[in-house]
Amino acid sequence: MNTNTIRHVVVIGNGMVGYKFCEKLIAKQKNEHRFTLTVFGEEPRVAYDRVHLSAYFDGKTADELTLAPADWYAENGITLYLTDPVVAIDRERKQVRSHHGVVVPYDYLVLATGSGAFVPPVAGVEKDGVFVYRTIEDLDLIQSYARNARAGLTRKGAVLGGGLLGLEAAKALLDLGLDEAHVVEFAPRLMPRQIDDAGSGVLQRQLESLGLTIHLSKSTQQITGDAAITGMQFADGSHLDVDMLIISAGIRPRDELAKASGIDTHPRGGILVDNFLQTSDPSIFAIGECAVAHHMIYGLVAPGYEMAEVVASRLMGTEKEFKPFDMSTKLKLIGTDVGSFGDPFASGPACRTIVYENKAKGIYKRINISADGKELLGGILVGDADQYTMLLQTCKSKTVLPPDPEDLILGSRGGEEAGAGVMALPDDTLICSCEAVTKGMLCHEIAENGHTSIDGLKKATKACTGCGGCTPMVKDLIQSVLKQQGVYVRNVLCEHLEYSRQELLDLIKINGLKTYNAVLDQFGHGDGCEICKPAVASILASLWNENILEKGRATIQDSNDRYLANIQKGGTYSVVPRIPGGEITPDKLIVIGQVAKKYGLYTKITGGQRIDLFGAHVGDLPKIWEELIAAGFESGHAYGKALRTVKSCVGSTWCRFGVQDSVSFAIEVEERYKGIRAPHKLKSAVSGCTRECAEAQSKDFGIIATEKGWNLYVCGNGGIKPQHALLLASDIDKATCIRYIDRFLMFYIKTADPLTRTATWLNKMEGGISYLKAVVVDDVLGIAADLEREMQQLVDTFMCEWTEVVENPQLRQRFAHFVNAPEQKDPAVHFESMRDQKRAREWV
Repeated sequence: MNTNTIRHVVVIGNGMVGYKFCEKLIAKQKNEHRFTLTVFGEEPRVAYDRVHLSAYFDGKTADELTLAPADWYAENGITLYLTDPVVAIDRERKQVRSHHGVVVPYDYLVLATGSGAFVPPVAGVEKDGVFVYRTIEDLDLIQSYARNARAGLTRKGAVLGGGLLGLEAAKALLDLGLDEAHVVEFAPRLMPRQIDDAGSGVLQRQLESLGLTIHLSKSTQQITGDAAITGMQFADGSHLDVDMLIISAGIRPRDELAKASGIDTHPRGGILVDNFLQTSDPSIFAIGECAVAHHMIYGLVAPGYEMAEVVASRLMGTEKEFKPFDMSTKLKLIGTDVGSFGDPFASGPACRTIVYENKAKGIYKRINISADGKELLGGILVGDADQYTMLLQTCKSKTVLPPDPEDLILGSRGGEEAGAGVMALPDDTLICSCEAVTKGMLCHEIAENGHTSIDGLKKATKACTGCGGCTPMVKDLIQSVLKQQGVYVRNVLCEHLEYSRQELLDLIKINGLKTYNAVLDQFGHGDGCEICKPAVASILASLWNENILEKGRATIQDSNDRYLANIQKGGTYSVVPRIPGGEITPDKLIVIGQVAKKYGLYTKITGGQRIDLFGAHVGDLPKIWEELIAAGFESGHAYGKALRTVKSCVGSTWCRFGVQDSVSFAIEVEERYKGIRAPHKLKSAVSGCTRECAEAQSKDFGIIATEKGWNLYVCGNGGIKPQHALLLASDIDKATCIRYIDRFLMFYIKTADPLTRTATWLNKMEGGISYLKAVVVDDVLGIAADLEREMQQLVDTFMCEWTEVVENPQLRQRFAHFVNAPEQKDPAVHFESMRDQKRAREWV
């Protein structure tokens, strides 16, 4: 190639991959100017993020999804034609002609025509109310049609296809608030290409709990109705009444232009390319979902971006090949994490499989390892995919597995330092698949070029700018590289407040700051974010114990704290009054029943010995609280990062095995620590004997009676990764036990990171339980008196937040549904009966 000659490149297609090619070619040219670019787009808008298309129904605008504004094309000398698809390629003259008659010559042509929705040959697909789910325009049409639901015309919707795209479309149906939302899948399980039967079963139960109805092994024969759809007829003779259908049964490569111009295509669709993405015409390349490379079509954005990189490199004279690309995927489907990597279905004598399943929490994990236990072959994650990136890289790099491979999905029980795993990976390990950024590239930027923040690495390498799945691993790399260099790594909250939570707590206390704006003005910059706002809110509450809804503090709270109630499915709220120790009088029980009956609430006894009242409209909350307060109840703080419950058994009062009065002590403990805000929620329990009926050893702090007094256990928790609490002190009296709890809780509040449970806090603490015991029991730091005094200040300033709202007209006004009609109920919430109580069904 003569580098002194400016060549012209025409790109047909302005999707994500076409845009990425332009971006990469411009970046590679830098100060040189070898190419000019012309781009033709079929849609009326510039390239946008199709991966997160469903966010359009969550409130994201088309501009927010845009990958680059129109000005970007002009600033980089790109001629852009929108709403003007190319209709013909003249290979002899090396020129293209558009729908509007624009003729442009080319030296090189890049086909990035992508794919269209595959619409199966089912009778009736042309009817009104049948849509595909590919573009923003498709979503606009779906949204417009669904608005009829508010007039009662369209109430039932279905998605044809239970794969990745189908379940994304199903989320759209839920967001649109139809009375019924169905998923129809031909295969016997959901996501048949990514997950196995067991994983699919867990996913199906999760989706059904959200209101989706799943129909498997269904072959659609006909779409019924006259002008508009009224139902779906299946091959087994069954019928489904629907008023709206989204078809998401797969993709079909857009190869019609190539085929018409004589370029070789695959018999089943797609443009044939070699390892350099060249078609049968050496001047024409094909990238993205329109290309057949290595005998397959790559339907993910990461391989499409790699194709863009290969062609841009080729044009600049670099011999880079497109190699078979890993098709591992991770995404969040309707709030449920799903991941699949390597060979997810590996079986046979050369493979051993380890499976963890928790049906109660909707979690399924499977890893396939080699027969000798040394290599990870693949796996499936449903419900909890936090380990996905590390597992994927372990699989791809063929890293030797630990002696206990189950640690990969259950978590190490040895307290391995964060980041140690990622540093063990080879330098050529691909950390960011979307932008082909390796571990070595990132380590170089961190160590040599001083890019020690996520924002800095985004600008330097474009890592974390695609799907974002690599961000946790990139953070670990930053910390690990800096530690290797002997640099002190500050665990800062975020880019707006560059302090750790512990540092910020001390600064706020020393300076007597009592509002978020004051903190941001003095120690931060920018407008803040959803990371630092709740963290500062928690610090302010832990220090000053002032009303969280006053002095502008309401806007920085988590959504539950903002309404002093837990928001539930359907937009209603639950009310949880405090019942210390689980002990309640008959009169109080009657009041709860009367309130639940009056306001039509669903009632349930929780696992923490309290009664939960579900289905409250936001406008009814103050009235409900008022009636409960009059009966002697107060807020149970079920919505806050605070003490939830102190569970108890009946102890020596009733139990023949009890050696101490656990109920009285549980009430005393709960009354003392109620309402105290912490980095995360706190749970406690008191057991009257070592039979442990209150399950004290699974709590953040638990007390177990002995013949001589009480044993105090700390830093346990249940949940996804349950951990037993550890013994802090044994055979102590009540007063000593309370003092140790005061010290323990205040030390936790002052030193833990945001949203860190006590178990995780202890696991990360250097010295572990031995150090914690030295601080709390032996007072080696000399701070015990201060910790006790600070705790007593919080105890003395306790207030019931429900009472504050009930008695304050200004605060009470926050809970009106509509400013001009405060008593009006939300008309979008509908209920149906189940077991003689109401249940949230669907909402619009």
